Amino acid sequence: MGDSLILEVADLETDVLTGIYSEETGRAQPLRISVEVSLKPAEVYHPQTPLHASMNYMDLKFAASEALQQGVHYQLIEAVADHICETLFLKDARVLAVTVKIVKLALTEHNERIGVTLRRERR
Repeated sequence: MGDSLILEVADLETDVLTGIYSEETGRAQPLRISVEVSLKPAEVYHPQTPLHASMNYMDLKFAASEALQQGVHYQLIEAVADHICETLFLKDARVLAVTVKIVKLALTEHNERIGVTLRRERR
């Protein structure tokens, strides 16, 4: 097993049009999204290593928020997770795998976490 580099953005809250029930359609729901990206790391990171030797964390945040198609209703949060994965694979060819965890905040009653985790590897 070789070296790996995991970049992450955790617990980003954003509103997304999602859901299958009549009370969910037509209005955005709050989601908590965490994203992990696996990259092949550089041989070594020196104090002056430039950003292009890694990936900008803001790319992960963008994929989980602004890159989601506005006005599009995602019936399943699995589709939201899949869109985030594909956005990151297209952004950087060095991305080896993406893991997206989504919690539907509107469904929680007692701080339980109801949601999905999707892991995709580059094909």
